[in-house]
Amino acid sequence: MNDQGAGRSYEVRTYGCQMNVHDSERLSGLLEDAGYRRAAPGEQADLVVFNTCAVRENADNKLYGNLSHLVPVKEQRPGMQIAVGGCLAQKDRDTVVKKAPWVDVVFGTHNLGSLPALLERARHNKRAEVEILESLEAFPSTLPAKRESAYAGWVSISVGCNNTCTFCIVPSLRGKEVDRRPGDILAEVQALVNEGVLEVTLLGQNVNSYGVSFADPDEPRDRGAFAKLLRACGGIEGLERVRFTSPHPAEFTDDVIEAMATTPNVCPQLHMPLQSGSDRVLKAMRRSYRSAKFLGIIEKVRAAMPHAAITTDIIVGFPGETEEDFQATLDVVRQARFTSAFTFQYSKRPGTPAAEMADQIPKVVVQERYNRLIALQEEITLEENSKLVGTEVELLVTTGDGRKDAETARMSGRARDGRLVHFRPEGNLDGDLRPGDVITVVVTDAAPHHLTADDPILTHRRTRAGDSFERGVTPKTPPIGVGLGLPKVGVPAPMPAQMGCNA
Repeated sequence: MNDQGAGRSYEVRTYGCQMNVHDSERLSGLLEDAGYRRAAPGEQADLVVFNTCAVRENADNKLYGNLSHLVPVKEQRPGMQIAVGGCLAQKDRDTVVKKAPWVDVVFGTHNLGSLPALLERARHNKRAEVEILESLEAFPSTLPAKRESAYAGWVSISVGCNNTCTFCIVPSLRGKEVDRRPGDILAEVQALVNEGVLEVTLLGQNVNSYGVSFADPDEPRDRGAFAKLLRACGGIEGLERVRFTSPHPAEFTDDVIEAMATTPNVCPQLHMPLQSGSDRVLKAMRRSYRSAKFLGIIEKVRAAMPHAAITTDIIVGFPGETEEDFQATLDVVRQARFTSAFTFQYSKRPGTPAAEMADQIPKVVVQERYNRLIALQEEITLEENSKLVGTEVELLVTTGDGRKDAETARMSGRARDGRLVHFRPEGNLDGDLRPGDVITVVVTDAAPHHLTADDPILTHRRTRAGDSFERGVTPKTPPIGVGLGLPKVGVPAPMPAQMGCNA
């Protein structure tokens, strides 16, 4: 640890996807290694870092609006600093400082590790420091991470994307896909498990293309690399749940389905983006699969794992989408019977090919189609959830998932298939029930977005994750590996990880 930030407090505000959430854990780890401390709830931090997203609608307006709110705060607090990083910073670059000259540091998606040095340079030079790299400086795993959860952790297996979907700006901001070495990934998973973490989610823009960046150019690419990684996770003792997001239908292979079905700690859950059920629209989106292939994958997954929960992403109102195209999407939704769907109304993203396409759909039409899709999906979700009433499920108790838990006297947890379950914390309990503990309950009721278990808890297993939550600590994992190259896949020897106080 150095003393660049000694005595100074920090806050990281995160927008966007899981990758951004995980990047923020890296930023927090870097700042704490530099001597900063996390600001207490309600405390105005000496440093505010915005980790931005360029994918969400009106991302620019949201960022600059939030930045403007800090102008009077900064005027009253000499020495306060503001930093802007992430995808919007990568896209806008010098524009951030032009629009918000009170910002001290702007950094991109490829140089997270530069933040402490840029903050120090900005203080010394008394001017804004902007550093945006065009390619990855170092894989994020080479940075420390201050984790947000005592019981679940994100582990990035790759960054960037080689696809060219016409609606997506991610490849131009995150770059081409770069994969981590399997040994480094498994070492990070082991480090989390050593600290009591029970559940790990493997992250990548396209996880099932894993291995493409370290393939030998003189030999055929090992298309089984991701399945091998899943199986290797199955050999880590104490790792109870493994999830991953997101695969791409075009590269989804049978060996991944087999690995999911035969590796006990890989959860029976699959999130696979559909985007559209119309083959014509999929072609315009440059999605290199068609609806029949998508449905074929789902059929194979359910044959191997009949009770798997399958979720998806769908865009409504892509340029040129006709009513016939939209009906094709509804048809696929009816056949797929998704557990849930993240549905989006198409909106222009500057810098993407779709933003320049003709036949942009009027907002009123998009809204009406969106409402019909939501109604259909909620009907299907309720029907599928209702099938679970009377069944016994294992829950990992969570925090923050139940917005009405306080008024309903319930707690919340996630089933192995990812479904949210609200339950009453009474029954066969072994002491206090904490987030991170594992229980079994019987489902008593169903709704479109959750299940309810109001009968007494059947079993309660106290865990190290629950102990950590009770003490208010979360793991702080050390830098791991260099992120480039390919050793053989295998389970690493246990390695210690430093614990940090979640103050």
